[in-house]
Amino acid sequence: MLTSYLTGLIVCGGIIIAIGAQNAYILGQAIRREHHWYCAGICMTADILLFTAGMFGVNAALMAVPEALDVLRWLGVAFLGWLAVVAFYRVVKGRQGLGADAPAATSVQVVVLTTLAVTLLNPQVYLDTLLLIPAIGAQQESPAVFVAGASSASVLWFGLLAFGGAALSPWLASPRAWRFIDGVIGSMMAVIAFHLASNGLSGPAM
Repeated sequence: MLTSYLTGLIVCGGIIIAIGAQNAYILGQAIRREHHWYCAGICMTADILLFTAGMFGVNAALMAVPEALDVLRWLGVAFLGWLAVVAFYRVVKGRQGLGADAPAATSVQVVVLTTLAVTLLNPQVYLDTLLLIPAIGAQQESPAVFVAGASSASVLWFGLLAFGGAALSPWLASPRAWRFIDGVIGSMMAVIAFHLASNGLSGPAM
């Protein structure tokens, strides 16, 4: 059982870290201290639900309707492209640095909806959580313990992003630093959107 847990923790941890759109958005919110724990909590919950659903057979239904992934692909391209444009606009326009006691500039409703969109409009998330991870989990001695390990990886990673980003905010309070941060976030979103548009999606090797 310990092997199943560690496999879920390590394999799924690597997959979660590789999903750049979520990470970039949460880190940006954490550095700004704008409802970043809401972002982290949403991503953790979504991962746990998707991991569990994948292990209970949603992957088979998804494979039966490949058109759904194609629709999600182009929705993801459009949304990630929009986030990139917004970030680059902030690079050009500039904005005031945020100190530790600066008020949140974005409402919690907007942050929650954007986090859900970054999470659920990325088709790679579904390939990873509903196809790849269940394929690995099905080979474990205890699939349920494997899911527990995968869920632990999500909680640890997104908790680290939220805590670490907020801790860095006092050192990243200048307008120049924010131009750099927005540029990095915009570049990441643009690269991910371009990759989805040009290469499509690749499912797991079965």
